[in-house]
Parts: sequence; structure tokens; C-alpha cells
Amino acid sequence: MISSRRDFLKIAGLAVPAAALASCADAPPVPQFPPLTYSALGRFTFEAERMEVAIDYRPPLAPPNVEHLFVQPPVDVLRRWAGDRLAVSGRGDRYLRFVVVDAHVTETQLPRQSGVRATFTNEQAQRYDGRIEAALEVRQLRGNFRDGFATAAATRTRSVAENISLNDRERVWYEMVEQMMGDINAELDRQIRANMQRFMQV
Repeated sequence: MISSRRDFLKIAGLAVPAAALASCADAPPVPQFPPLTYSALGRFTFEAERMEVAIDYRPPLAPPNVEHLFVQPPVDVLRRWAGDRLAVSGRGDRYLRFVVVDAHVTETQLPRQSGVRATFTNEQAQRYDGRIEAALEVRQLRGNFRDGFATAAATRTRSVAENISLNDRERVWYEMVEQMMGDINAELDRQIRANMQRFMQV
């Protein structure tokens, strides 16, 4: 199974003669998905000396994981969220730490029918299971004790048909990340407003 446009182009480059590349003009246009950004939602400015972004999740870059094939991998979108929504005053006796705890999407091959019936059935071929988790900490510069904390996690599951196009598969991946990040943003926003106001810039 070809999981991404990059895989497809890599294979096609080896298998298709140069003279046949003219047929590519009939291929569907590559979808242009807008960057997932969050600056329009406003920033929280903390009374802190600096901000750190820690990536605790390390993508395995191998099956069954597929998040590294995304145009906008979940790790990158989480990092962008921190840059868009968090800021520090540059002073104080604390620092802000944003942690990417999890940001994976796996692909599972689904069982399919065989025989005559399968010939006339467009079955679900793959399932994608995603999970992202992030944490926000306010820590003391001296002693590194944690004074404040917020955390959020989100999951999504989508299945796709065996005849799905590369464009539509990438759209499914984009929508999964967009929806999970919507949940993450809403929960972190709620917890910051409810429990971390005392660390905000006055």
C-alpha cells in the first residue's frame, strides 16, 4: 500500500519512462491545505523569564506509524501552537515549559472479503488511529519545582476505502490533526484561564 504522495512519486520515478510523464498533466491537482495556526485566538503572556518547548515524543519513522508522512505532522503543529498562543514577559523567577508528550498516528490494515462479492464491494481498507498529548508547566528557576500545570490529550480514528486517492488520504490525515488540535486548544485554553491566571503578566 502506498501511504503518501512522496511514496507514490518515489515509486513512479523508477517505474515510469520519461516519455510517459506527459500524462501527469491529467493528474488531479495537489491539494493545498492551509497551515494550522492559532495566533488569531490570542496569546497568554506569563510572568516568566523564558519559555522552553520540549519534544518528549520521538516518531519511529516506520510502520505502523505514518505521522511522519503528513504535510503537517502533529509534532510540528503542537510546536506551532506553543509559539502562537504562549508568550513570556522575560522577567521573573519562573520559566514556562511546553511539552509534546505524544503525537502519533498509526495505520492498521483492515480485513477484507475475497471472492466474487469482494469484486463489487468498495471496502474499508485502512484505519488510522491518532493521539496527541501536551502539557504546560510553570517551573521555578531555582530548584526547578513545578508551580503550575495544565495538560490535554485528544484522539481520533478514521477508516478509508480501498479506492481512496492520494489526495483524499492526505485530506483525512489533515482533518485528523486539525480536529485533535481543536480539542487540545480548547482544553489547554480552559485550564490556563481557570488555574494559571496567577502566573500571568499583570
